Amino acid sequence: MDKLIITAACDSSVSYPSNSNCPTPTRENAEAITREYLRCIDAGASIAHLHGVRKLESTIQADGRKLSKIDVEGWAEITQGIRSERDSIIQFGIAGARFEDRLPLLDLEPDMMSVAFNAHDEYFHPDPEYPPNAIYSLHTLDELRGYAEELPKRGVKPEIEVFHSGAVWNLKKLHAEALLEQPLWVTLFLDWEGGSWTPPTEAALLYMVDLLPDYVNYNVSVMSPTAQWKLLSMVIGLGGHVRVGFEDNPYLSAGELAETNAQLVDKIVRIAHEQGREIASPTEAREIMGLDGPR
Repeated sequence: MDKLIITAACDSSVSYPSNSNCPTPTRENAEAITREYLRCIDAGASIAHLHGVRKLESTIQADGRKLSKIDVEGWAEITQGIRSERDSIIQFGIAGARFEDRLPLLDLEPDMMSVAFNAHDEYFHPDPEYPPNAIYSLHTLDELRGYAEELPKRGVKPEIEVFHSGAVWNLKKLHAEALLEQPLWVTLFLDWEGGSWTPPTEAALLYMVDLLPDYVNYNVSVMSPTAQWKLLSMVIGLGGHVRVGFEDNPYLSAGELAETNAQLVDKIVRIAHEQGREIASPTEAREIMGLDGPR
């Protein structure tokens, strides 16, 4: 069994807007966001899943989509801040943004970029005192082919986001077209509410894992505060990899909000050690994932 690769997703206030410990994604908070990632790397995370500086559109736009707008310079400040201090795999998130808006981010030379292999249909409303945050977009096969063709030209590996079984069909389709280089890195998302939802249950986890072809390394994100630790413990035992952070679940236990993202990394490290599984360093993670050295 490979050593455990931990991804930290620190800087999204969309999913839990009431979490006052999460820095809002503005340039003014770039240093605070950077420090959150540095603490997670020190705690054992090999991958920094960045959301950078951006703003979610307030309504559905003329193109029928409701996505995030990106501030490239803000992303650059956070990326450079992490790289100047630590070795880490830099993974650019915000798959819920337009393809053409994300291309300039490639100039910042991330190691990876997330690509949603199913439609975005997310509806975040954990706190009724805050309005819901919703993201909508159809990611067509042609758009996915665009990512699959463009990212390798820039030395960037896709992080394939899988919210339901249809995304696995898409990745198999593009793999059959020789557009995806092995090994693939896939993140399975459980309990991300909305029309792309997969439930946070043991049966659903096993079903999604069983769908994956043997040329895939998989990582799991669970948004449910009540089911996350149980399911991620199961993932560790199955040989998969895990993602934690304020975006997915800011709670250490029922009603106990983490003060920092690093506390969430600390907890998953303890769970892994209790199961006898070692934690991968960034160097070891690159070898497992088929990545080149630091950029």
